[in-house]
Amino acid sequence: MALYLTSLTLSHFRSHKVGRLALDGRPVALYGANGAGKTNVLEAVSLFSPGRGLRRSSAEDMTRRPEALGWKVLGVLQSLHQLHEIEIWSENGAARQVRIDEKAAPQVALGRIARVLWLIPAMDRLWIEGAEGRRRFLDRMTLSFEPGHAEATLAYERAMRERNRLLKDMVRDAAWYAALETQMAETGVVIDANRRMALAQLAEAQQGAQTAFPAAELALTHAEGELPQTVEALRTALAESRPRDMAAGRSLIGPHRADISGVYAAKGVPAKDCSTGEQKALLVSLILANARALARDFGAPPLLLLDEVAAHLDPDRRVALYDEIAALGAQAWMTGTEPELFAAMGDRAQYVEVRDSDGLSELVARP
Repeated sequence: MALYLTSLTLSHFRSHKVGRLALDGRPVALYGANGAGKTNVLEAVSLFSPGRGLRRSSAEDMTRRPEALGWKVLGVLQSLHQLHEIEIWSENGAARQVRIDEKAAPQVALGRIARVLWLIPAMDRLWIEGAEGRRRFLDRMTLSFEPGHAEATLAYERAMRERNRLLKDMVRDAAWYAALETQMAETGVVIDANRRMALAQLAEAQQGAQTAFPAAELALTHAEGELPQTVEALRTALAESRPRDMAAGRSLIGPHRADISGVYAAKGVPAKDCSTGEQKALLVSLILANARALARDFGAPPLLLLDEVAAHLDPDRRVALYDEIAALGAQAWMTGTEPELFAAMGDRAQYVEVRDSDGLSELVARP
């Protein structure tokens, strides 16, 4: 069983006025000069999963300029034993819409038929910057295991925004908070449990794996200490924290305050203290572990989006990465400036040159 796109069509998406690719399930090596539009293709593929895509951009920002007519991404997805026709589009800057097999669908429905993971240069500083980026990284992996994680997260954030509004307005009537705190507690416990499950899956997938990339030990932490593990305990903690939260103007307890710590397992060195190359290798290791776990539990490895990953690996690790992708059977979308970066893939990949012609991106399939 496999998960891959058999075709991809871009219309007025970023720098691509029109772009079409016919695909056969092999990894896709996109090469061309910087600014040609390679990452834009990866961003389009990232929209086949719930969320805002790998750049976290608004629908309006994705439209091609200067026309600003809106945009559309079409794909035929082989998902296990079924083919799905997927349309994703936005008109006049409106929120993006989804149609699966000619029927309107919410974004979260994509998570039931597709799994998409990515590693982009902006993530290279994951271990040394703020907790928000690490939470997003963890939630993306968690979503790949549990599609319902997106719905729980959205419900939690809606309730928290309403509670924060009450806090900022200095509302002291407990009755105004009760329903919101119950919603936050119910969904917050689910979010925390989902994240712990994902970390356990990653740890298991790293054990005994034949890989050239170093294993990372991950641990979930919270700014306020251990997060209460039951709905009632978390609801009580939220209620008791109201005076302190009111002074801060925001909620100080909950899964939105979580973080992950990473350790280079073989060396016992915190990821934040590792070299830049080691930090990159740890990220690649986690993405591959995530893919191995999904191949086992979902039934197929995910779509992997690896932006400029080859340029930041030494030749031996580059070859090792390609070998692992091939062994997984994953459709990995990889970008680089030169086709030589992908020479070790040989005929295990499809090659696409991305060219810029007066601000217009062109996709040219190569033998």
